[in-house]
Amino acid sequence: MSDHEKNESNAKSVIDQITEKLHSHGPSSSSDSDDDKDIKSSAESKKAKIYRLFGREKPVHKVLGGGKPADIFLWRDKRTSGGVIGVATTVWVLFELLEYHLLSLVCHIFILALAILFLWSNASTFINKSPPKIPEVILPEDIVLGVASALRVEFNRACSIFRDIARGKDLKKFLAVIAGLWILSSLGSCCNFLTLFYIGIVLLHTVPLVYEKYDDQIDAFAEKAESELKKQYAVFNDKVLSRLPKSLKDKLA
Repeated sequence: MSDHEKNESNAKSVIDQITEKLHSHGPSSSSDSDDDKDIKSSAESKKAKIYRLFGREKPVHKVLGGGKPADIFLWRDKRTSGGVIGVATTVWVLFELLEYHLLSLVCHIFILALAILFLWSNASTFINKSPPKIPEVILPEDIVLGVASALRVEFNRACSIFRDIARGKDLKKFLAVIAGLWILSSLGSCCNFLTLFYIGIVLLHTVPLVYEKYDDQIDAFAEKAESELKKQYAVFNDKVLSRLPKSLKDKLA
């Protein structure tokens, strides 16, 4: 009986030791989970505090709409992107540097194509080679309707913005549109529409790519620039806007 009692006491001591270890590890595990939560929350807060240009929350590819156009602008489809830049450069060199005319170019292309096909068709009996098949070109109706619908939406939106500005409801938007039109007129006086169009294509294929690679540095510089602009606006507000009538202040607010 004494041996049996000793075995029971030993078993109880072992169970007590195990329960003590479990209790001792319980709070530590909960504290570890609390530390993990604190680390995650601090990381999320740091991510939330990071300044992004224009309040960007998505990747550059998503901001550009995703899909094929974004791949072309970001040079993920290098062959298509290079082709677009090459065609735009060729058109700009022909029309701007060589002073070629669009109607003359189209007519010369059709003359060359028709001459080659006509001579090949008549000479096929001598060279024992069939001429290339001329594909039947049909413009799909859905593409035309889609383009027309997109243009209609953008035109209606532009007219709505113009109407809101003309009513005098938003002075900030009015000043921004006036400044943008003045910049465009200044650029138009320096170069023609074709050059502006070519510059726009080049910028679309370079600026998003550079921003995607160096977004952290650009965002940091933009944050400093924005803070400096806010300081200058505060000075302008104290010296100029504070002296304006109350109605204009309400529109600027």
